[in-house]
Amino acid sequence: MIDAHATSRYVRTSAQKAGLVLALIRGKDVNEALATLRFTRKAIAEDIAKVLRSAIANAQNKDGFSGDVDRLFVSACYANQGPSQKRVRPAPMGRAFRVLKRTAHLTVRVSERPEKVVAIAADRAAGAPKRPRGAVSKKPAARKRAPARR
Repeated sequence: MIDAHATSRYVRTSAQKAGLVLALIRGKDVNEALATLRFTRKAIAEDIAKVLRSAIANAQNKDGFSGDVDRLFVSACYANQGPSQKRVRPAPMGRAFRVLKRTAHLTVRVSERPEKVVAIAADRAAGAPKRPRGAVSKKPAARKRAPARR
């Protein structure tokens, strides 16, 4: 199973804002994730799409890759906080306010989905016994309530 990742460091956004967009694509297929990022109305979505494309390219260049990009999915994605630039903004009466210009490190990890197991369907086709309809389950039956009177 192929596992590849890509990281973009010192991206000029806060990790919290990037995390909101990364949560949208976590666990999705790469094609679906790219489509989601394309129509997400956040400025950071474009940077995340670049990192995702880089992770896909890294997976394609690894030894043992099957060659099928459709089997890749976003297995993990997260934003770590980077260093903050400290700036000073003038304030009334000679004071100064501190401004933090935050940065983030974006990481996207893609993995290849394992082969789908079709052994269950093969057993059913071979005539394996199924539970008959109407068979009693092992759970106790729920009691029916009388309708509430008004």
